Amino acid sequence: MSDEIEWWEYDDAAEMADAVAGDIGFIIESAIDARGAAVIALAGGKTPVPVYEKLAATKLDWKRVTIIPTDERIVPLGDALSNVTMIGKTFLPKGARVIPIVPKATDDYKAAGRSADALMQDLHWPLDLCLLGVGSDGHTASIFPGPDYDEALNGPRERRALGVMPDPLPPEAPVARVTLSREGIVTARALMIAVTGAAKKKVIEQAIAKGAGSPWPIGRVLADAELPVDIHWAP
Repeated sequence: MSDEIEWWEYDDAAEMADAVAGDIGFIIESAIDARGAAVIALAGGKTPVPVYEKLAATKLDWKRVTIIPTDERIVPLGDALSNVTMIGKTFLPKGARVIPIVPKATDDYKAAGRSADALMQDLHWPLDLCLLGVGSDGHTASIFPGPDYDEALNGPRERRALGVMPDPLPPEAPVARVTLSREGIVTARALMIAVTGAAKKKVIEQAIAKGAGSPWPIGRVLADAELPVDIHWAP
């Protein structure tokens, strides 16, 4: 477990959105200054939407920014469940490059994962930033218990993405996924988590305390992470 897990607590989600957007903007600017481009992975879901709205209002050289989702539901582009569709609505108008890691729906989730992994190999690696969310069940990105759980956590170091079938399927989005692997996540130059609500805070605290033996995916992902991890939380 990283010795440098730092909690940042805010009075409300709007205050958190301001702070996280500021931090991400700084990371993007630093990457552009260093090598002329930035590659970041952003979480889906509803919690980070205010962060993205604040970030999109920041004056950055957006045409030098490539964005991928940390994970994607295997659904058609434009579907209400599509993470990249949500991210694209915010950042494509700014001129950023937003890459669908699942360009089309398929019944073969393993093939979708291999395709996404091949796509990742063409990006600059490691990621400049990975922004994670955490579910109340302790999942992060789309690393869920199920038949692909061990591969997501312990697969080959060079594998950055894979197809996963959560078991049980989450009722709010009962579909197969493609997710960044643990290796893809923890090798990022900056790793941030943004969550709201007391229940998620408690799960993360317990998961971190249990480390590699954690029953929650977020604990397993963060176990032995070597870089500092910033956890941003609001009620």
